[in-house]
Amino acid sequence: MSLRDKIIGQLGFGAAPLGNMFRAIDEEEAIATVEAAWDQGIRFFDTAPVYGAGLSETRLGKALAKHHRDEYTLATKVGRLISDELHTSAHSGPFGQGNLNKMLSDYSADATLRSIESSLARLGTDRLDIVFVHDVAQDAHGNEWIEHFNIARKGAFKALTRLKGEGVIKAWGLGVNRVEPCELTLDLDDVRPDGFLLAGRYTLLDHEQPLQRLFAKAKAKDAEFVAGGPYSSGVLVGGKHFEYQEASAAMLEKVKTIHEIARQYDVDIKAAALQFPLANPLIAAVIPGASRPSRIAEDTQAMKKVIPTGFWQAMRDRGFISPNAPTPDSQ
Repeated sequence: MSLRDKIIGQLGFGAAPLGNMFRAIDEEEAIATVEAAWDQGIRFFDTAPVYGAGLSETRLGKALAKHHRDEYTLATKVGRLISDELHTSAHSGPFGQGNLNKMLSDYSADATLRSIESSLARLGTDRLDIVFVHDVAQDAHGNEWIEHFNIARKGAFKALTRLKGEGVIKAWGLGVNRVEPCELTLDLDDVRPDGFLLAGRYTLLDHEQPLQRLFAKAKAKDAEFVAGGPYSSGVLVGGKHFEYQEASAAMLEKVKTIHEIARQYDVDIKAAALQFPLANPLIAAVIPGASRPSRIAEDTQAMKKVIPTGFWQAMRDRGFISPNAPTPDSQ
């Protein structure tokens, strides 16, 4: 069975905003956002310990508690552990307004099992469907990322392979923002991931890298992808962030031009952003994040909108879409 066979629905819910990503939201708004997702038919929920140092998992678990566990797909991540040591005040980074616990990196087998146990407790459930090895990449660890990758190869990868074999989880893979760790994993002979949560690397703004080598390797190994961050940290839909940082003037100008093309063809940019990755047969699902109930209805409606062929052609002509990237009109 492929990764998509283990996920309910093509549109999922990325729960990073529930961890107070970029802005603090109260408990009521967080729960209401998850309930709105459920009411709109979303049944795939992805979270992680690092999202607000456990805040996202706790809130998601509370919101899903009233629903039967067999009715939805639940994914979380391992490799980034929540420490008992606290920051003395609000700290920098996307989750600076989340819980004050510091985060540790540990990709060993023992840490993987402890992380899963802790996540289950925060989520208030007895099982996970998918587990992704989180941030074992250069953007999180700099020049030391290969060292962390090798620990994961001997530890987390084998532990998750065993758990899948025992039927404890349905699938595992990597949850990263870079293509290189995915390629390295696919080159290994002793492990076989089901797929990858690749955030920000297959979007309207940035999708060339996976098309170069990664997707061909994944297809040969029957691995599929969840496309995370389809709005590129929000900059594509009016936000100020790209790659979890303040967007550059050049990026804002690029987005402005894309919006102008969208207006020319009366296209909802959210519709284009969500439908573009799903046109690739290797993309099993797309998971935008949301921290307001109203955003959920926008996302689900965007999935249904018909986008004229002229828009996609104009995007190709202007160089915003790679010649090798499939679009909905080419399916």
